Amino acid sequence: MEYTVKKLGEIAGVSTRTLRYYDEIELLKPARTNSSGYRIYGQMEVDRLQQILFYKELGVGLDEIKDILDDPTFDAEQALREHREILLSRRTQLDQLIANVEKTLRVNKGEINMSDQEKFEGFKKRRVEENEKKYGDEVREKYGDKKVDESKARFMNMSQEDHEKVTGLEREIKKTLGEAFQEGDPSSETAQKMADLHRQWISFYWGHYNKEAHAGLAQMYVDDERFKAYYDAEQDGMAEFLRDAVYIYTGQKG
Repeated sequence: MEYTVKKLGEIAGVSTRTLRYYDEIELLKPARTNSSGYRIYGQMEVDRLQQILFYKELGVGLDEIKDILDDPTFDAEQALREHREILLSRRTQLDQLIANVEKTLRVNKGEINMSDQEKFEGFKKRRVEENEKKYGDEVREKYGDKKVDESKARFMNMSQEDHEKVTGLEREIKKTLGEAFQEGDPSSETAQKMADLHRQWISFYWGHYNKEAHAGLAQMYVDDERFKAYYDAEQDGMAEFLRDAVYIYTGQKG
């Protein structure tokens, strides 16, 4: 079946302006243009638009979506399976949060009791699952399944006091990293304070501390584009600066 830009926009729930823009950036070209100058979309274009909207829902940018779909090795069926797994995971996370809200409402009515730890289980589990999806393969390859699973269990079993402390450390690390980066010296007092905060933070998850592992993790922040993007979000070069500061702090060489 074929569709005009207006009809395709109606069934897909997107504006004709959006479809025209996708045409302009060559993300979704029409199958042809008829004699009246109307864009005409066929089944291949409909399926591609579905993939585009799936990836948009997952927060992927348009440039990256184009690269993914234009890759000669792109497998539409495999992509659908991956979309399904991600969406099922999201549904599970939402179900957990809904259950948490409903339980809290019952607590407020005096119907049941709820420990402070239970109040945050849904949030902690969601964070663990998100980190596993983003970084699980690399971290497990580097540190092994046992250490990663122990770290996840330690995080899930944290008291509320420890959870507040570790999230506070995260904020302090980022703040101090920004200040040290402006100074420009990874050996400065500010940079070394940041490295020590980072040591405290990873120790919460690891349950122990090892200088070589600390330096190795800092190097991974530079080598892995996803970690690098997180630390370079404020300004390019922050991941490398953090790595250099940790190298000095631990006495390890790159």
